[in-house]
Amino acid sequence: MRQPLLNYMAEKINSNAETGPESQRALIAWLSSPEAHGLDPGAAVERVETHASVVFLAGSRAWKLKRAVRYDYFDYATPARRRHYLLEELRLNRRTAPSIYRAVRAVRRTPDGGFSMGDGAGRAVDYLLEMHRFDPATQFDRLAERGALDPALMPPLADAMARLHETAQPRPDHGGAGAMRRVIEGNRDGLATYGAGALDSEACAQLAESSLALLDRLGVRLDARRSAGFVRHCHGDLHLRNICLVDDETTIFDCIEFDDAFSCIDTWYDAAFLVMDLLDRGLGVHANVVLNRYLERTGDTGGLALLPLFLSVRAAVRAKICATAATLQTDAANAGSLQDDARSY
Repeated sequence: MRQPLLNYMAEKINSNAETGPESQRALIAWLSSPEAHGLDPGAAVERVETHASVVFLAGSRAWKLKRAVRYDYFDYATPARRRHYLLEELRLNRRTAPSIYRAVRAVRRTPDGGFSMGDGAGRAVDYLLEMHRFDPATQFDRLAERGALDPALMPPLADAMARLHETAQPRPDHGGAGAMRRVIEGNRDGLATYGAGALDSEACAQLAESSLALLDRLGVRLDARRSAGFVRHCHGDLHLRNICLVDDETTIFDCIEFDDAFSCIDTWYDAAFLVMDLLDRGLGVHANVVLNRYLERTGDTGGLALLPLFLSVRAAVRAKICATAATLQTDAANAGSLQDDARSY
């Protein structure tokens, strides 16, 4: 997801030594050591890296450090900005995963030039999100890949999604037909730029034309739903990789915190990503269970007419992301696999 969303692959990272990635090199090395986490020497500290963050898995905890980078859709370049977005990540994710998200902690410089975590003496130089570590084998995408995603897990998932949408803050300053048009046009432009040579250009153009035509017919409904309060601060990246089991409870985590345009959306558009992900994996029964349980729970029949558009747009976003990633691969096999995924979407 981190969805919607991977245009970063075509962006240059801000590499200023004071505010860019180089400024965190010593800190990352320290956080990669067992000493930083109070573990015995030789204990394992696993590191999971993305374009936006580095997560350190140590003992029963996971610690997220946001990278000192700036892209076109978020800016983590300064410690103050990183602290702000970590606090937002904590606040928003505690709506659905309070057992995972614990606190934001300061990293301080010690008198000897080293680092320490917590509220002790020394100047705060960066910030970490403290999380409870869960078993990654329980993430729903991994369960699906092993053929172990039990359909019985779908009703609790739909209930969790419905609870989020029922309690999420209404955001009439986002959404509506205009926002959906921007997504469709962004997909059109991205597929034309990054899908050239890999995707059928005529099919891509037809997809955009059909999507915009459908939007013209449904735009009034989209705007009416926004006025009625169905555009809310949702998850924004609601697919199987961002769902897991914690103490046997279905738990949604890792929502989008860095740009309201991606997360302040129609509730059915949020739900559509999950339904699309299940359908793409050949899990039609699961998708139907989720959809019907969500509909039963919310009673929101007014959004059903929008579902074909939402499913198509979500799939086109994923096609754009895969096509973009393929152009940046140095390995031909990886590039080919991503192009295949783009065509499938």
